[in-house]
Amino acid sequence: MTRTEMKENPKKKLINSADNCVDEALCGLVRASGALSLLKGHRVVLRSDLGNLRGKVALLSGGGSGHEPAHGGYVGAGMLSAAVAGGVFASPPPASILAAILSLHNAGASGVLLIVKNYTGDRLNFGLAAEQARNHGVAVDMVIVAEDCAFDQPSKAGRRGLCGTIFIHKLAGALAEEGCSLDQIVSKVTEVLKGIGTLGVSLSPCSVPGCLPSFDLPPGDMELGLGIHGEAGIQRSKVASADKVVKTMIDHMTNPDSQSHLPLKSGDSVVVCVNNLGALSCLEMAVVTRAAIICLESRGVEVARVMSGSFMTSLEMAGVSLTLMKANQETLRLFGPLSPLMRQVLGRICSTLLEKQEELNSLDRAAGDGDCGNTHAQAARAIQEWLQDHVVPGCPGKLLSVLAGLVQEKMGGSSGAVAAGHVSEARADAAAWASAMHAGTQAMKRYGGADTGDRTMLDALCPAVDELRKLSAAAPGGQMAVLQAAVQKATSGAESTRDLTARAGRASYIAAERVTLPDPGAVAVAAILKAVLESLEGQK
Repeated sequence: MTRTEMKENPKKKLINSADNCVDEALCGLVRASGALSLLKGHRVVLRSDLGNLRGKVALLSGGGSGHEPAHGGYVGAGMLSAAVAGGVFASPPPASILAAILSLHNAGASGVLLIVKNYTGDRLNFGLAAEQARNHGVAVDMVIVAEDCAFDQPSKAGRRGLCGTIFIHKLAGALAEEGCSLDQIVSKVTEVLKGIGTLGVSLSPCSVPGCLPSFDLPPGDMELGLGIHGEAGIQRSKVASADKVVKTMIDHMTNPDSQSHLPLKSGDSVVVCVNNLGALSCLEMAVVTRAAIICLESRGVEVARVMSGSFMTSLEMAGVSLTLMKANQETLRLFGPLSPLMRQVLGRICSTLLEKQEELNSLDRAAGDGDCGNTHAQAARAIQEWLQDHVVPGCPGKLLSVLAGLVQEKMGGSSGAVAAGHVSEARADAAAWASAMHAGTQAMKRYGGADTGDRTMLDALCPAVDELRKLSAAAPGGQMAVLQAAVQKATSGAESTRDLTARAGRASYIAAERVTLPDPGAVAVAAILKAVLESLEGQK
């Protein structure tokens, strides 16, 4: 097809019109979420609960449209307070940026941090709005994200801002949620930015609605080092295997001869983001994700967390970018659940269950088939084996899904079945874990027919979960006290089963006078919760 034909037949897009697509997309985003609203007269997406910003730093980001879910998709508690959108691949105007800043200020925010990608238009327009906001008495600061690793010798404009921007949204959002000051947040994320690098590769160009493709790319070729606005890259070559492409990307990103390289050595820990630029299939994304993890681990780099999906796209571009962020314990804490801590807790639980194997068997012989310790030990060994070869997911829901599968396969019985009820919560706060445990106990009651007082594991589990549900109202410093109380409730609940008459499980078929020892399932529950407590106390 000639360029004339392409101009007469622009790439098909499922829109109503090129002129209205941005406004209609923003409307669709907001209407699909009860937590977002639009600022009248501007392309600004706001949190619906702006009152919760009072006394805290608010975060504002944005840029051209066409990068969805960036940036409106990141508005919410713990991330952006608002996002301002320009036209497709066009910087938003200063007036809209200023209107967003003033809305956040008027909501009671103690200050406003602008998170800006390093493009001339964005820097200029956000900078002008910041100056105007200061004239209105608003405390404003700006962080420029410039983590592109493409160019060996960056031009005067500097390195471009790419998908690493999403990491800054998350980290700054966590700091703001904790009540850090504007200066503290700027200082911390500026330091983190030194350890972030991104590089993209594409198998196709993209096209702004109603326009020609951003560049010509012959079939069978790929472009390395391209930007997110359809800018051509630094090197063109034939499409190779996913493993080779990923190796090429990581080699280029970490090449010390390049002025824009990310220093990375064996022993470093990283968070990896595998970002779909718009049109790669889920299958391809999974293959590339595997390749990135294996390539980094082969260099002795610890992959602490992995994000894989569409985070900052370039319309329909068939490509992927890799973002690496060097991480330490503090970075991982802000980023979400601590995978190393989860790993440590799981290890402690497994070793506890293995130590108690014969004790649990002995208790079970008095009231059942004598294998309670063995089944718990099987599950513990399965988890230990899994831990040797896998990165612990940072998302609680994903971790619990994995554990549920392992436990049900290796453990069976009622203890294995209850795990399935725990996977509904994906949030990472302590109250969410308690809520997930409550859901699991309710499922066990519903499907197993047992309740507290029936001499089962529920006699330890339910009192402990009732205590843990107090986490939702606990002050940050009071969470360990709640967990300590929950362990005590589980322990006393397990001990109380000595004097209960079994009305569920195998023990219910045995004469009550012969069942005088604690229920082994309840003892196991108490031991597991105690192991969690001891692991967390060891982190102090």
